[in-house]
Amino acid sequence: MSGLRVTGVRGVDRREVEPSKHAPVRSGDMTQQDLIDALREADAVKFGEFELSHGGTSNYYVDKYVFETDPTCLQSIADAFAERLDELGHAETRLAGVALGAVPLVAVTSVAASTPYVIVRKQRKEYGTGNLVEGELIEGEEVIVLEDIATTGQSAVDAVEALREAGAEVNTVLVVVDRQEGAAENLAEHGVELESLVTAEDLLADAPDDADV
Repeated sequence: MSGLRVTGVRGVDRREVEPSKHAPVRSGDMTQQDLIDALREADAVKFGEFELSHGGTSNYYVDKYVFETDPTCLQSIADAFAERLDELGHAETRLAGVALGAVPLVAVTSVAASTPYVIVRKQRKEYGTGNLVEGELIEGEEVIVLEDIATTGQSAVDAVEALREAGAEVNTVLVVVDRQEGAAENLAEHGVELESLVTAEDLLADAPDDADV
């Protein structure tokens, strides 16, 4: 499993942290290649010309809605996240999933890791409780944010700020795929370390010969 070693930014410290380095490692019984194979077998990695949510374009696309609705991929991701949490000493740390894409991921990981989670909305709802963070959150407790794909990392930054405003301590974001397009640097500016299961470099290492990457 490819991940970034967490050194930890303790406390709700807004100081800048140096983006950590992605390095392929084995995580329990789940390897990085196992996860890459699962993503490819589900046809979640596509090549061509695609417009990204932040307005840029790319010659490859990781379709999160494919891997988030494929039971094999979901199981692989849940196991990989749970293993990483255990390795990092966060087996019992509360998780947070960013709506909408990370909700299936945080739900299955919560079951795999036997740890509770909250959901962070992108905007406050105008009815009911009007909560931005849904679920039980204890003042001052540490929370790890789970995300699907990190490009600029802005949605993760927004979630971190919402959680901190709600009283949580957030130092780490775990993502399935880091596209390596500035997310680590953006999060570091907010005192958060980015961890990934797979990077773009990992995912494209043996791309088809006819793929323009």
